Amino acid sequence: MDHQPTTRPATYRFHNGEKAPLPFAPREYEARLTGLRTEMAAQGLDACVLSSMHNIAYYSGFLYCSFGRPYALVVTPTDSVTISAGIDAGQPWRRCHGDNITYTDWARNNLWRAVREVTGTGKVVGFEADHLTLAQKALLDEFLAPARTTDIAAATMRQRMMKSPAEIALIRHGAQVADIGGYAIREAIREGAREIDVAMAGRDAMELEIAKRFPDAEYRDTWVWFQSGLNTDGAHNPVTARALQRGDILSLNCFPMISGYYTALERTLFVGEVDAASLAIWEANVATHELGLSLLKPGVSCAEVTHALNAFLSERNLLQYRTFGYGHSFGVLSHYYGREAGLELREDIDTVLAPGMVVSMEPMLTIPEGQPGAGGYREHDILVITEDGAENITGYPYGPGFNVVG
Repeated sequence: MDHQPTTRPATYRFHNGEKAPLPFAPREYEARLTGLRTEMAAQGLDACVLSSMHNIAYYSGFLYCSFGRPYALVVTPTDSVTISAGIDAGQPWRRCHGDNITYTDWARNNLWRAVREVTGTGKVVGFEADHLTLAQKALLDEFLAPARTTDIAAATMRQRMMKSPAEIALIRHGAQVADIGGYAIREAIREGAREIDVAMAGRDAMELEIAKRFPDAEYRDTWVWFQSGLNTDGAHNPVTARALQRGDILSLNCFPMISGYYTALERTLFVGEVDAASLAIWEANVATHELGLSLLKPGVSCAEVTHALNAFLSERNLLQYRTFGYGHSFGVLSHYYGREAGLELREDIDTVLAPGMVVSMEPMLTIPEGQPGAGGYREHDILVITEDGAENITGYPYGPGFNVVG
């Protein structure tokens, strides 16, 4: 039953101040919404209720901070309305393309009352089955009483995989900022420095550069994973306070975030010197990386690239040390939201590369502790697929010639 207090509003519009500059021009968001509405028409949808951070940011520019509260973007053939919690006041309206409705917490489930204001009831509704929880889907059914619901997640992912020129320009900035972070990290590496100290040097350099390049943006989420020794074995291992020692293998991982757009720079380094066994593994991973870079071009499938690199490593008896796929798409994503899973360099992905896609090449070999050359080796560049090949937009050098430091 839809019970709510009668003396307090469930929703209101708090359009406080003036609209802020968004990451992209209004025409960019309108083009994205047109693409979504085209898909809605093809599937006979009256409305889409988007709930994920990545889709709400992609179609409206607003990147929400959940803190346990649900958010939404409702798209109809004529309207685009973000639904945000009262704790955010006017910021969601200032930072979104289109309208915004605030829901209050005077009664439970006011978000769905706000959504219903836009959609009405008894309509055909699209939703993100890979994000909306079972509990929230039950509330959608209860409050909207839809005639039918359809999963729109895969269609939105396919749209996000193809980058516009404006998106590519922003991603290019991100790659350049990551390079700056990489050089700052290289300068901070010395025997006795802690992982956390080196990581902070890279993070600070990137955040300052982002603020310089994008003075009207919001700043959050830029980070560094700088790992040493045993801590290099996983790609996503957190930073520790371990002090660097001569001969250590290092993993440099810079992640600037610009208005929800993630980019990355990842490199293998050593402190002071590299032993012969480690050098052999490192050079093999670099060779894999260079082969992978040469394979990224339009008309080639993700699986084809993967199989070729698998064969290369198998010939060198190293395939058993590969721990994950060779690369992935870039755009609106982060370590805690978003993923264009249909564009990853893995055996089970048949997506064909096409101009406008942006993908990484990032082979990694992990040699277990106790074996010669133990540690995790990873190189990572970002490439924009063009009409006749690919453009590498990462500038920081890879390999032993530049990255034996100190």
